[in-house]
Amino acid sequence: MSGRMLTAGVRPTARRGSSHTVRHIHRSPTGGLLRADASIRATRRRLWFGGNFFHNAVIVRNASFARFLPKLVIKFARIPALFGGLAVATFALEKVLTMRLEAGIYAVGVFNSTKDIVADTLSTLYGGAKDVAEQTRQGWENTKEQVEVPDWLKKVLRIHEEIGTGGSGPGGDGDPKQSKAAAVAAGATAAAYGYEKTDDENPRKTEEIAKDDQMMVLTKKMIEIRSILQKVGQSSTLTLPSIVVIGSQSSGKSSVLEAIVGHEFLPKGSNMVTRRPIELTLVNTPGSREEYGEFPDLGLRRITDFSSIQRTLTELNLAVPDSECVSDDPIHLTVYSPNVPDLSLIDLPGYIQVVGQNQPLQLKQKIIELCDKYIQPPNVILAISAADVDLANSTALRASRRVDPRGERTIGVITKMDLVDPRRGAAMLNDKQYPLRLGYVGVVSKAPQSQGLFKIGTQTNLLSTIVKQENAFFSSHPLEYGPEAGLDVGTTTLRKKLMHVLEQTMSSSLQSTSDAIKQELEEATYEFKVQYNDRPLSAESYLAESLDAFKHSFKQFTEGFGRPQMHELLKGELDQKVLDLLAARYWNKPIEDLTAAKPEPDSIADLPRSDPDSLYWRRQLDASTSALTKLGVGRLATTVVASSIQAQIDRLVSQSSFSSHPFAREAIMEATSTILNERYYSTSDQVENCIKPFKFEVDIDEREWAHGREHVQGVLKKELKDCESALTGLENTVGGRRKLKEVMAFVDKARKGDIVIEGDGRSGAGGFSAALLSRGREAVFLRDRADIIKMRLMAVKSKQCANLKNKYYCPEVFLDAAASKLASTAVLFLNVELLSEFYYNFPRELDLRLGRHLSEAEVERFAKEDPKIRHHLEVIRRKELLELVLDKMESLRQLEGKERDRRGIGGKREGERERSRWGLF
Repeated sequence: MSGRMLTAGVRPTARRGSSHTVRHIHRSPTGGLLRADASIRATRRRLWFGGNFFHNAVIVRNASFARFLPKLVIKFARIPALFGGLAVATFALEKVLTMRLEAGIYAVGVFNSTKDIVADTLSTLYGGAKDVAEQTRQGWENTKEQVEVPDWLKKVLRIHEEIGTGGSGPGGDGDPKQSKAAAVAAGATAAAYGYEKTDDENPRKTEEIAKDDQMMVLTKKMIEIRSILQKVGQSSTLTLPSIVVIGSQSSGKSSVLEAIVGHEFLPKGSNMVTRRPIELTLVNTPGSREEYGEFPDLGLRRITDFSSIQRTLTELNLAVPDSECVSDDPIHLTVYSPNVPDLSLIDLPGYIQVVGQNQPLQLKQKIIELCDKYIQPPNVILAISAADVDLANSTALRASRRVDPRGERTIGVITKMDLVDPRRGAAMLNDKQYPLRLGYVGVVSKAPQSQGLFKIGTQTNLLSTIVKQENAFFSSHPLEYGPEAGLDVGTTTLRKKLMHVLEQTMSSSLQSTSDAIKQELEEATYEFKVQYNDRPLSAESYLAESLDAFKHSFKQFTEGFGRPQMHELLKGELDQKVLDLLAARYWNKPIEDLTAAKPEPDSIADLPRSDPDSLYWRRQLDASTSALTKLGVGRLATTVVASSIQAQIDRLVSQSSFSSHPFAREAIMEATSTILNERYYSTSDQVENCIKPFKFEVDIDEREWAHGREHVQGVLKKELKDCESALTGLENTVGGRRKLKEVMAFVDKARKGDIVIEGDGRSGAGGFSAALLSRGREAVFLRDRADIIKMRLMAVKSKQCANLKNKYYCPEVFLDAAASKLASTAVLFLNVELLSEFYYNFPRELDLRLGRHLSEAEVERFAKEDPKIRHHLEVIRRKELLELVLDKMESLRQLEGKERDRRGIGGKREGERERSRWGLF
């Protein structure tokens, strides 16, 4: 009956050549259980005789025969199922790299055999069970989507992928056959335990995964705290441990670090390329496929091309000159990737034995001192030694012995294990002559160049290739490097050891670092209270306050600089032009050289004595007036006022808080120049147009004449004073008034012809040097100018110059009045075209250059230009960072306490399980 029902209930629908087989199993109306053993055996026959039907993977239905059966039966059947599942998993994992297809087929066969035993036993005890496991609904090509595994198994597979032994994510080799074979083995093990087993029912695996996850979280948080502490300062008490990599040149340091990161990024070369410490921070980014690096000190962000990182590191290292070769200025590099562990590493220049020809003689000692600085406690030492060099000659071990004689902080790494005999390599890893508490790890770490890993833009992960090569090498020598040897080998083992050691070291220094942070915070708080009276300050607020204060001083300047001040400035310039015209057309006669054939007559006595009503004097005054109105008053006036404004702004900056800020001073002066230059040409054109009528005729009334007469007296007096001051200065230059008078007397005699000078006179004459004679001629000119000004000053004061009709007798008064008229007219347009526009636009230009458009970095740079403000900001920032770190440390300690409690509870549960197993309860 059951045979007929089984035959009728199974309807195969597979087509020849198809990879899908669908079978339907019907339940009997009475609810009786169809025998599963016949179906399973049929499946086994199709498995063994079906050709390549199951070439990719095996589908395991997530349904347990024990799901609806009593717990007693499950416990009864667990022991044989456990041993069978473990055997399948062990065998499949051992054969996953070399015999993937065979391992999968074998695993399925053993798994089905195990299911037969369980099914026979269960059918004997409970023949009336209601459900039968559904058969395969899709082909074996889509197995991955149909496999349903528990959460704890997913975590195991994810960890398996992350360490590079079958992952198909970013950076993995992504072999689908390997992944499916591993899934077969894991699925078989899961079947042996029962498909519905939860994490609580498999505590050992769950505890290991939780421990690793907890360790990753703890390490990540401590590395984050370490980064913050680096910003606080360089105090040795405020540092968390790092892993310092030391070793001689060509020992394989770079290869080890690149294997850990999974990319080639360190500088390469033969002439000591690594010249500065490289502080490398690895940040694991789960859930992200992007890998990139950052140089925080340089502002370089998200560099996805690791060859660019390599070039940048090379340039930064080679920036150290050959005369020094090494520098203690570190390079900070952070790498973000889902394929790296959370680690803090420091790569140092390699030890050397012989100094090169172009290298300084003290280079060897400088490298030793630099490495000794970094390998001090609490840092962990990663001593790199090559396998082809005896450990007795290892420079790295010798250096670590000096600072860590008991080997408590040192991890030994033996590179190039494939270059020595396996027995010798195993002896080095198990070395007792140079024991280390953290032990030795043997690696190959150098990937073959033929893999094409070093091409720019490749997606192949370096770690995956190295792991494959190491697995192939170490597995080929099972006696020396197998599990029974008890040795640590492989880059994957090294990565995990580094994570555990760094986590333990950081955890042990947690309390001391927390105490040091509290002490530093107390000192920063005290300094902030005493020196700055708890006054809050930020770079943004300081810039805003400084800008407001400068605007206030600028407003005061605008109230005191207007039309009267511009008129005074322009009139002063025109007065000098008037004096130049008077000297050229009325006062001066050219002084001829002493060697002239015809002596010059007395300049005062020989002045023109023409009648005042003659045409000569009229033409002289008209020519002088025309020269004054046509000298370019528009451009002159605009230049004078613009220069004055710029000088006043410079004075305001010097008196403000911006005086100690070159960046702000430059920005303010550029704003001033920009506005003035934009208005310069239009203003000068407008002024020039407004004074055009004065170029043809200048009308002066009595009031303007009287004002000009009064003003010109002051101008002449000032000119006279300047001449007398210059003459006094010449007396001090030549050695006294008496000496100058002797030289002046000689020059007067030569001008009158009383003395005949032989030769060209270039080397001197009359016992006086050529330089002294030059000073004498200058003194004679100043004396004559002073005499003329005195005479003209008396003429201006006379009654004759009191009347406008006598303007030809008094050209000084008329030209002064005309200059005042030009200045008054020009100021009207200067005020509208230049000054008002500048007053309106300047504050807005300041806001653009020093306001909201500045970036945070520019504002920070501005504030730190002032030493006092920089110290104030540093105290505040230090205090805030210390408070932040202290909060994070407190949360970290709480996390560590919970982890300690969890481990204690877990240990207690494990003990209870052991006692229960041996019948102690």
